[in-house]
Amino acid sequence: MPLPTPSPTRFLRRAARSGFTLIELLVVLVIIGVLAALIVPNLLDRTDDARATAARTDVNNLMQALKLYKLDNQRFPSGEQGLGALVQKPSTGAVPPNWRPYLEKLPNDPWNQPYQYLNPGVKGDIDVFSFGADGQAGGEGKNADIGSWQ
Repeated sequence: MPLPTPSPTRFLRRAARSGFTLIELLVVLVIIGVLAALIVPNLLDRTDDARATAARTDVNNLMQALKLYKLDNQRFPSGEQGLGALVQKPSTGAVPPNWRPYLEKLPNDPWNQPYQYLNPGVKGDIDVFSFGADGQAGGEGKNADIGSWQ
């Protein structure tokens, strides 16, 4: 016994019933919008926290390299020589007798600014720090300075 062939009209009615209505699509879009409004601000706050953590890690790594420099050369690089003395042998000031490369390259802070170095330091023997998101001294929250004294 042969199977009945569906009529084209019946097929179109069935296809129309199986789709989504405009109201259903709008409800789904509103739900997605509400979820995005709740989640996105939390993710943005996490980005600022991650950048601050990365800056603290970089500052600690730079301090460790500076301590190795001092161990080999009996002094920290001068303020004039700066952090560049960790990557390339200084040619100005007191040339270190036992210099070697202490870092492959100098990192920039997470806001793409160079780290700052003071010798003598204001808050310690030497200071290594980032100015934070605003790129200026001082500030609070994400604009706060992140330094070796913390």
